[in-house]
Amino acid sequence: MTHLALATISTVDLAAADLPAVAIDALYVHVPFCFHKCHYCDFYSITRQTPERMTQFVDRLLTEASYWRSHDVKPRTIFFGGGTPSLLPMADMRRLIDGLHDAFDLDAVDEWTVEINPATADADYCRMLRDGGVDRLSFGAQSFDRAELAALERHHDPDDVRRSIGLARDAGFERLNVDLIYAIPGQTLDSWQRSLDAAIALETRHVSAYGLTYEPNTVIAVKKRLGQLEPAEESIELEMFDTARHVLDAAGMPGYEISNYAAPGQECRHNLCYWTGGNYVGLGPSAASHVAGHRFKNRPHLGDWESAVPGGRLPVIEHEIVPPTDRLLERIMLQLRLRRGVRYDELSDDGHTAHARFAETLSRLSALGLLDVTATHFRLTDKGLHVADAVAAEFARCDPSGSSPTAGG
Repeated sequence: MTHLALATISTVDLAAADLPAVAIDALYVHVPFCFHKCHYCDFYSITRQTPERMTQFVDRLLTEASYWRSHDVKPRTIFFGGGTPSLLPMADMRRLIDGLHDAFDLDAVDEWTVEINPATADADYCRMLRDGGVDRLSFGAQSFDRAELAALERHHDPDDVRRSIGLARDAGFERLNVDLIYAIPGQTLDSWQRSLDAAIALETRHVSAYGLTYEPNTVIAVKKRLGQLEPAEESIELEMFDTARHVLDAAGMPGYEISNYAAPGQECRHNLCYWTGGNYVGLGPSAASHVAGHRFKNRPHLGDWESAVPGGRLPVIEHEIVPPTDRLLERIMLQLRLRRGVRYDELSDDGHTAHARFAETLSRLSALGLLDVTATHFRLTDKGLHVADAVAAEFARCDPSGSSPTAGG
């Protein structure tokens, strides 16, 4: 992803009341607890925490939530991610859900997702979540091949996924997602096809399929650097990507975003808020927020976050204001990921349409077969999907007036 130039605010002394009073579309809660750190994961998570520490964590979350009362937060979507949110003891999860109902007006919420590890799913826990207003669960299956799960250091069995989906349905959940990963070392096109078939057989109506990435400071990145594993060849990874799109589309789940596939009406509304430039609030360590061009991130260490929360200000470590031109470019880069593409009427700025401002770039990328360009929108072609980040970078390199790109690769 191309990084945009942001105006960094020198102070992190930030209160919700300091931010523009705009509608908040989404609420994210980061629960960092895991029973095991998977080798590929670069999300902030910690292991071996006591029940007492988890109880204190919920106390701090609800305190942080109270700081947003000045904003009259009325989200449409809520997402509990991690980590493994379902590792919270049932009483603490129930208290967190009830506390958010008290802190915010949740009457407009039309999607509430909680991530679940298939190894820890429990019937009573699922029923408690459903009774609390959660209506969507996301299961980290990653693969239905035992050897591939071992390569990822996933501590569940393929049968755990099937069992968990059954428990969720018994508890009344109809909206379910399964996460898959491709380009795993040792994975073949045949084994990837089998994982796709197994996910489709679960009839969840939403599947996320991500190419394995070797993020810095993860165990799997270290193994790659030391030559202890053989990464998938780029040509095989692209073939797996194409296979996912064709197989899931044929199963009634077309790709609506580069890595996400859903039956019509089953798209993840929370993630669509991110991809369309909405306003969202993040609670918990390392959680990110965006409010009318103000982008900020919470302290990424549990202890630091816990210490900062009682101070009466937001527990922020980074606060940046995205200039209008960069917000436009960022929106293009995010919406390019969507099957619907980028709509000109959503990008107008200072009286100039996006079509006029980026006419040369649009014409050039269209001629290369990377973009479909119409009078109302533009979107990636199948060929463009293979080089989506490079296409997005072309817009970042283009002068906002619409002139040719600057020198570079």
